Amino acid sequence: MTCIVGIVDKGVVHMGGDSAGVSGYSVTVRRDPKVFQVGDYLIGYTSSFRMGQLLRFNLSVGEQDPRHDDFQHMATVFIDAVRNALKSGGYARIDSGAETGGDFLVGYKGRLYKIEADFQVGESMDDFDCVGCGEDYALGSLYATRSLTASKRITLALEAAAHFSAGVRAPFVVKELAA
Repeated sequence: MTCIVGIVDKGVVHMGGDSAGVSGYSVTVRRDPKVFQVGDYLIGYTSSFRMGQLLRFNLSVGEQDPRHDDFQHMATVFIDAVRNALKSGGYARIDSGAETGGDFLVGYKGRLYKIEADFQVGESMDDFDCVGCGEDYALGSLYATRSLTASKRITLALEAAAHFSAGVRAPFVVKELAA
């Protein structure tokens, strides 16, 4: 399910997501957005609507230590807050001793991070990234449309993902977060 697309352009993080809820061969177009802002963070998720609800309504991130750079803050304070939110909401899973969550993008202070199910924090060398079953289609579109505006690139990437992936549907929600 899902396609979440993020782009960093001139210090602004732009993020868009679809509205599909997929279960087997069934698709429901959902009203609850997969892209939203929580404090200083712009978040777009895949994996589970429950995970997204916990990130949206249960996530409380502490202040950034001025001695830490943004990446260190994301890999420690932010991830600890995510793990706590998912655990307290009954979503985090432990399998063979390893705790897992889900996949999502986060915009923070003009940068775009990809959080994976093992809670690793990644940052692409490109000015864009994606998650979800439409990720590959959207990545190709974003690469091919580098000369266009961020909002146009996001729309085209989501449209490409919806055209080729059974798990991606309009309407699309697009938000931005200035640094």
